Amino acid sequence: MTPRDLTFILGGARSGKSVHAEQLAGDSTLPVTYIATARVADDAEFSARIAHHRARRPAHWHLLEAGVDLAGAVTQSDAPGHCMLIDCLTLWLANLLCPAEGEALSIDRYHAHVIALETALANPKGKIIVVSNEIGLGVVPLGAATRLYVDELGRLNQRIAALSTTATMMVAGLPLALKTASRA
Repeated sequence: MTPRDLTFILGGARSGKSVHAEQLAGDSTLPVTYIATARVADDAEFSARIAHHRARRPAHWHLLEAGVDLAGAVTQSDAPGHCMLIDCLTLWLANLLCPAEGEALSIDRYHAHVIALETALANPKGKIIVVSNEIGLGVVPLGAATRLYVDELGRLNQRIAALSTTATMMVAGLPLALKTASRA
């Protein structure tokens, strides 16, 4: 039986978390599926961010753009001898709680998506690398919607960290080990 291989990478904006995750995926020498969670950009600055990520990734990596059904994308792509990189939970959560079109999911439907993702990540067949932002290090934000988002991302990060075999916090481009496979 192959041991679980779930790596969780956290960090602030421009901390180097995506670059580190991409490096780990490339170093695995396995075929890679990159699961992108950003929705289509509707402004020039965010479009440039997406283009920067695309340009940095090897052309031979498979790209899967996930909507709110991230659990379905994980299940579809998870395979032995394969590496999956999910970038990132932060944008996925924004898609659930602040959709571009229409109304946000009810809290029950949102929780169903989180539980489905947690289930999909619980026993991976291949190597999975998950990226997320750590945004809870500052003051309590103003506004109920922003507080809900910060609180829910914190809870989601805790759930994924608990499942992970390794967890790394990126600060100024430096990886800080939070959890290693021997301590999982």
